[in-house]
Amino acid sequence: MSETASSDDKTRRDFLLLSTIAVGAVGSGLAVWPFVDSMNPAADTLALSTTEVDLEPIEEGQSITVVWQGKPVFVRHRTAEEIKAAEAVALEDLIDPQADKDRVKKSEWLIMVGICTHLGCIPLGQKASDPKGEFGGWFCPCHGSHYDTSGRIRKGPAPKNLPVPAYQYLTDTTVKIG
Repeated sequence: MSETASSDDKTRRDFLLLSTIAVGAVGSGLAVWPFVDSMNPAADTLALSTTEVDLEPIEEGQSITVVWQGKPVFVRHRTAEEIKAAEAVALEDLIDPQADKDRVKKSEWLIMVGICTHLGCIPLGQKASDPKGEFGGWFCPCHGSHYDTSGRIRKGPAPKNLPVPAYQYLTDTTVKIG
């Protein structure tokens, strides 16, 4: 009889040990979860992660500036002349070679972050009264960087083109940036 009692005690001990470990693991997980969850971005941060822009009111030749993640984003409805000028540039003439077709999804719409890649200034060229620089696009008056009608650096100290953010067309007249 002592062999059976000893076998029952061993089985009971194994069950209690495994049960204790399981309850401890679940309890630890429940205790740690609030801390892990607190590392997720806040709702207001998630709301800033994308911006939707209605393109319908923007006339040909007009630019607007929207804010995405706290940065200015230039949205330009390019004219046929601007598109033609951007496509005609030889890549070997560019400081940061990038074809116009690689910077746009639809040739008439140019969407790019409006921060100069030299020292983070905001280039002029969004308003009709702004100086456009030597290449008809944008001009950074702080240090003299000139961008063309595709936002590519053509002259000045800026090392890179104005960056193109991730974006997608939701409809023909609505674009989602981010």
